[in-house]
Amino acid sequence: MKNLLLSVLLAVSFTSLAQEKLDLNYYLPQNISYDASIPTPKDIIGHEVGEWHVTHDKLMFYMQALAKASNRISIENRGETFEGRPILLLTVTTPQNHQNIEQIRKDHVALTESGTDANTSSMPIIVYQGFSIHGNEPSGSNAALAYAYYLAAAQGPEIEAMLDKMVILLDPSFNPDGLQRFAYWANTNKSITLVADNNEREYHEVWPGGRTNHYWFDMNRDWLPVQLPESRARIESFHKWMPNILTDHHEMGTNSTFFFQPGEPMRTHPLTPDMNQELTREIGTYHAKALDKIGSLYYSEEGYDDYYYGKGSTFPDVNGSIGILFEQGSSRGHIQESENGLLTFPFTVRNQFTTALSTIEAAKNMREKILNYQQKYYQDIKAEASRSKVKGIVFGDSKDGAKAWHLAEILQRHKIKFHELANDATINGKSYAKGKSYVIPMNQKNPRLIKGMFEKRTTFKDSIFYDVSAWTFPLAFNVDYTEVSSLNNAGPEITSLPPMIGSVSAKSSYAYLFEWNEYYTPKALNTITQKGIRAKVATSPFTLEGKTYGYGTIMVPVQNQDLNANELHEFMQQVATESNLSITSVGTGLTKGIDLGSNDFEPVKKQKVAIIVGNGIRSYDAGEIWHLFDTRYNIELTKIDLSYLRSVDLSKYTDIILPSAYGNAIDKGNTDKIKEWVKSGGTLIGYRNIAEWFNKNEFMKLEFKKDTLVGKNINFEQKSDFRGAQVTGGAIFEAGLDLTHPINYGYKNTNISLFRNTNVYIKPDKNSYNNPIVYTNDPLLSGYISEENLEMLKNSVPFQVQGLGKGKVIAFTDNTNFRAFWYGTNKLLMNAIFFGELM
Repeated sequence: MKNLLLSVLLAVSFTSLAQEKLDLNYYLPQNISYDASIPTPKDIIGHEVGEWHVTHDKLMFYMQALAKASNRISIENRGETFEGRPILLLTVTTPQNHQNIEQIRKDHVALTESGTDANTSSMPIIVYQGFSIHGNEPSGSNAALAYAYYLAAAQGPEIEAMLDKMVILLDPSFNPDGLQRFAYWANTNKSITLVADNNEREYHEVWPGGRTNHYWFDMNRDWLPVQLPESRARIESFHKWMPNILTDHHEMGTNSTFFFQPGEPMRTHPLTPDMNQELTREIGTYHAKALDKIGSLYYSEEGYDDYYYGKGSTFPDVNGSIGILFEQGSSRGHIQESENGLLTFPFTVRNQFTTALSTIEAAKNMREKILNYQQKYYQDIKAEASRSKVKGIVFGDSKDGAKAWHLAEILQRHKIKFHELANDATINGKSYAKGKSYVIPMNQKNPRLIKGMFEKRTTFKDSIFYDVSAWTFPLAFNVDYTEVSSLNNAGPEITSLPPMIGSVSAKSSYAYLFEWNEYYTPKALNTITQKGIRAKVATSPFTLEGKTYGYGTIMVPVQNQDLNANELHEFMQQVATESNLSITSVGTGLTKGIDLGSNDFEPVKKQKVAIIVGNGIRSYDAGEIWHLFDTRYNIELTKIDLSYLRSVDLSKYTDIILPSAYGNAIDKGNTDKIKEWVKSGGTLIGYRNIAEWFNKNEFMKLEFKKDTLVGKNINFEQKSDFRGAQVTGGAIFEAGLDLTHPINYGYKNTNISLFRNTNVYIKPDKNSYNNPIVYTNDPLLSGYISEENLEMLKNSVPFQVQGLGKGKVIAFTDNTNFRAFWYGTNKLLMNAIFFGELM
């Protein structure tokens, strides 16, 4: 398959298509008839497919019109995006199957539930086809217009027979918000006389571009974490149907052709069966034949991989399904020059349409083989679980029930069964609290999925990864976990997670206390300070009324507040409820340790935080921070674009966050402005490569460990693999914590798991107290890192804080907010915000 390349690319057809009137027949097979009662896309949206970039609203209107006109199609709205757009799914099959659709679904899912020897000879195959998860890769969603029309309108015994043995789940837009944003850009910059020049504004989106969703997330990384509404809708549909094939239609660089899976053979996750790749390869022969027929160049088995289970084309592989990635060279607008000739938007749409058809052609002809594979997959993994010595996994955090709750929430979304912990228990030296801990039995439907989420892996066949090499969930959540050989500690199964509940123990006339360990304490503290209520933080532990309080405990005195005792009690109850906290009322300030009136209780100021965004700033990192502040902690975050930063009065902000950046994104004028703000008392927080920028621009004095690797006995062809092996694309490492330092307030363990996808290595400060987070001497927990980089990582520091004038500069080399599911390190940023002045 690797060298299945067509010899001729019809560049002339690109040119003529750009000049001639576009017609729906350009896409459709012409050897069949079409039902005249079914509206064409142009009938509803007012233009031909590929003439303009379809906006999501028009796409939605057309799909609704098709469902109304065709008895082959039903439509459902599974929820809303952050911007309120519907998340649609079309179910396509024969009218007769629609009448029995729920039974068809139940019979199909039974193949995976029980692993029985059900007869698959007459069972329909289930195909989930999804388009344009990256909004600025629009040929997929635009192809969905023509493809949905074909499924509704094509006539003849062949399509009737195919639909009789098939249920197609058509997801016309994986990313409605991003698609809308990009369509607006491409359409508003389109000329009547199409301009193919690469320098044309149409092909250069303004920051952050249309690739991502509302909060600038790459949603093709969220199939396993399931943190976004679009992801939650499609994962619910996936587990509801357990499709046999799932296709994921993307785009790549303009000078590329067309890719279909399988990907690099050595870069497949070890938990994925070999048969999965063999079936993917066989399906690929149908794509090759179809693309040959229309004269399109293509390739396979190179460039892309099947490793990270959080991608749409790989997630199905750990669920007994077959995921298929399509990548079309992108016109990024309506027509653009490329190495392969003029690349038109309609041409890119036609390739996506063609492979959508070749997918269902393969599904029709391979139906029983693929159904039997799925059935055997679940039979095999059930046998694996019964032989394994590991019978379950216990996880939890005795000080932080919210993190464990949210991890359990992900399990529930993936239909993984789990139980409450029967009683408080100490297992392998780790303490687990009932109500804050859970037990996962391995003997259930898909233990391989559980293993894929919880395992640590440090050895690999290859040293290059298309995405991250590790995502171990208990490490990401910073919860304790233990593999157990029996389920003696398992209580009742939890079929629906009970809501988290907060409360205040009683009304106080003296003070209220809450420890800083729980995940939502920053939300609570922000609510308190924004109300104008005085709060203080404990910089030393103490014991009061039989309870021990750790570093970072928040104290709210009752006296000298703007609210009287009754009003304050009512307000604190509101805070506890909204933040899922247990707040304790106390009647005395006399403690064992620091008393409540001690100077070791430092006042916490009301914070006003800004983040620098705009051209040159890494939008993923900025979006993750925006999402954290806005959706988790309800903290107001002002986004200031670099384009107008010079005109902004920064004096109103207590903290400014600088996400990682590209090149010289921040010019000298803005650099000087930020520096003067810090010197006047602000706290500046930078991430990843900003640490090097801090050092270069004299915000901090840092020493870095540098790569001195030289390629010896490496030929030119091996150069990219040699350098690629030095990329730390995403792995997990252990660091030790100084729990007395304010950056670590709220953590109970003396070590932490950090996600790293940079090669920035800071040498520790000569004074140990300035190194509150230090990578251990054996830091690799899970994932890939080269031997050379691992040596530099050992005993380096991922965090530094230094004074500059009256202010503070804080540097993190690692992303503490990665992809919204690294709950375990979110508090590091919050500590920098609320306690930066104490450092």
